Amino acid sequence: MKKFETEAIRTQIERSQNLEHSSPIYMTSSFVFEDAEDMRASFAEEKERNIYSRYSNPNSSELIEKVCQMEGAESGFAYASGMAAVFSTLAALLNAGDHIISSKSIFGSTHSLFTQFFPKWNIETSYFDASDLSQIEGLIKPNTKILYAETPTNPGVDVLDLAVLGQIAKARGLIFIVDNCFATPYLQQPIKFGADLVIHSGTKLMDGQGRVLAGITVGNGDLMDKVYRFSRITGPALSPFNAWVLSRSLETLAVRVDRHCENALKLAVYLEGHKKIEWVKYPFLKSHPNHEIAKKQMKAGGCVVAFEVKGGLEAGREFFNGVQLLSLSANLGDSRSIVTHPASTTHSKLTTEERNAVGISDGMVRVSVGLEHIDDIISDIEQALG
Repeated sequence: MKKFETEAIRTQIERSQNLEHSSPIYMTSSFVFEDAEDMRASFAEEKERNIYSRYSNPNSSELIEKVCQMEGAESGFAYASGMAAVFSTLAALLNAGDHIISSKSIFGSTHSLFTQFFPKWNIETSYFDASDLSQIEGLIKPNTKILYAETPTNPGVDVLDLAVLGQIAKARGLIFIVDNCFATPYLQQPIKFGADLVIHSGTKLMDGQGRVLAGITVGNGDLMDKVYRFSRITGPALSPFNAWVLSRSLETLAVRVDRHCENALKLAVYLEGHKKIEWVKYPFLKSHPNHEIAKKQMKAGGCVVAFEVKGGLEAGREFFNGVQLLSLSANLGDSRSIVTHPASTTHSKLTTEERNAVGISDGMVRVSVGLEHIDDIISDIEQALG
């Protein structure tokens, strides 16, 4: 078996008669058939072939194959956004009356999905604290179907023990789904620890340059067949062009993420010793509560550093207004470093109580550490702190 970096570069769709070195873009909504029998057999699924780009397209197929190889998955489906992947995956597997158990520390839109929309279909969610996995057993009901988690978490970079979660899910017959966006398959492969399905927002580190929206779900073949059939009907498919962009991006994923992690660790160490910082969290800092678990299941700590400026909300505002080089944005995983205020942006739809319950204080700052020279990143943060 070839190494991760080689598979990311050398996995590609078959060349056309033009013998392209890089995969061509298949900007077509549909595909033609040789004759009536070919068309009948294709729609009857007696043969594997492209019919309509809402179902499959050579570019999305290439992307899916790459991510499946990276994650050790059997099959997958590519989506127009990360949240399209989250919703479609869950909606395909859940029925009215089912129950989800989820970590409290999840992306704000996923939380809104669980609390505002799924209840309309009589689907209930119970939450456990990311720092206390022993709570899970007490939340399991006869109708519990899915155990859902993300690690490292957004935005507080908590780390959950995937092996423990996988053991619980297997013992209790639950579908274990992991949002692996912060780590990417380069740093962490949840399927090795018992995950059935893995979800990514390709918008983040997978693309790495803030160009496209995308999502992908990969994992167990039987479960993915259900997800695929739901998704081809409901239509959240990724465009061929964006799939092509992401396939090219994955060729440099390992190189980029290595530098992201190197820069992020240096920034975290710098912040930890700064007199104006209340606290800092980064998975590969020794002070992180789950540092040893992070080292067990991750190759490195990722690109996100969370911290709080001393002085509360007003000091946080001054910091954000003082930033000059870093971008003020709600995205992450970009080549450009980004600072975000989760309480007023990505997690603003949560109540203050809900944010406090998952460690999102009003003054929390999330930095997605980019690929600029680390000295320049630190210099900008230093002058913004004043």
